[in-house]
Amino acid sequence: MRVSSPDRVIYEATEGTPEVTKLMVAEFFAKADDALMRALRDRPTALERWPSGVREGMKLATGPQDRNADAFYQKRVAKGAPDFVESVGITFPSGRTAQEICPTEVAVPVWCAHMGTLTFHPWPVRRADVDRPDELRIDLDPQPGTTFADAVRVAGVARELFEELGITAFVKTSGNRGVHVFVRIEPRWEFVDLRHAAIGFGRELEKRDDGVTTAWWKEERGERIFVDFNQNCRDRTIASAYSLRPQPGAPVSTPLTWAELAEVKDPRDFNLFTVPDLLADRGDAWAAIDDVAHSLEPLLQLWESNPVELNYPPDYPKMPGEPPRVQPSKKVAEHWDAEGNRVE
Repeated sequence: MRVSSPDRVIYEATEGTPEVTKLMVAEFFAKADDALMRALRDRPTALERWPSGVREGMKLATGPQDRNADAFYQKRVAKGAPDFVESVGITFPSGRTAQEICPTEVAVPVWCAHMGTLTFHPWPVRRADVDRPDELRIDLDPQPGTTFADAVRVAGVARELFEELGITAFVKTSGNRGVHVFVRIEPRWEFVDLRHAAIGFGRELEKRDDGVTTAWWKEERGERIFVDFNQNCRDRTIASAYSLRPQPGAPVSTPLTWAELAEVKDPRDFNLFTVPDLLADRGDAWAAIDDVAHSLEPLLQLWESNPVELNYPPDYPKMPGEPPRVQPSKKVAEHWDAEGNRVE
């Protein structure tokens, strides 16, 4: 496959890593092959494109206000895409629809690299039913004052809880400071159920570790690991396994065994230069992730023990039972009714 501007520097050299060119990014995705496709195959996938590469001070667009940003998310198939780039129709929370890339072979992420893509954001669904998730994602997000080591500790608690519930969970680095825990589930439930399962699970983690929070508002989180339950909403995605991240040194969101995770001191050790050797030495740590699809019922039971709704992302329409969308420190009680609606 032709890669335009193959010598363009995407990542500058650091003390520990050489510079990375556009061709090297494409070659990395090609080498990851089956392991990468295990995370992407048949899933609607948004692309995080950095066409000019990653430099200090560059900005990723997150909305219309960022028109002059250096990088952006692409949620629709680009015009002129090759015939082998397939798509699938998805519906956003707003009700708008789109045809999104649906990778079916490793040539697709390689072509995406040619388009400047570093990170893949697959939905937790397959093209056979894009409204029924088959994957639960627990995003352990370190807050200021906490470290990657704290996220690793909490991930261990999460693993123990999943085991108690009879569920096999898989873990990976986020490629930055966080840790992601994934579980394959039967595609029988809707997104609202998936989100409630994540909330129930997060609340149980809070009981077991004082360093965990499900508080949506940053001012209430403190120095704890935030369980980002809203990553399980419709059109909310997490960087896929074997995605590159836009950080110095070309770090990779890397699947690990639980034993390997316990030994990690610096997640930046897993990067474009080291991960291919890791895959060659021991294969994909998530090779068995599709062997069993679990029921969501044990997690929904955790939710039902305290079915109090939490805030949705700010771009979502007002959802049933959702509390007021105002920071607690700015809330004036008489301005809100019992359903969380603003009283003018």
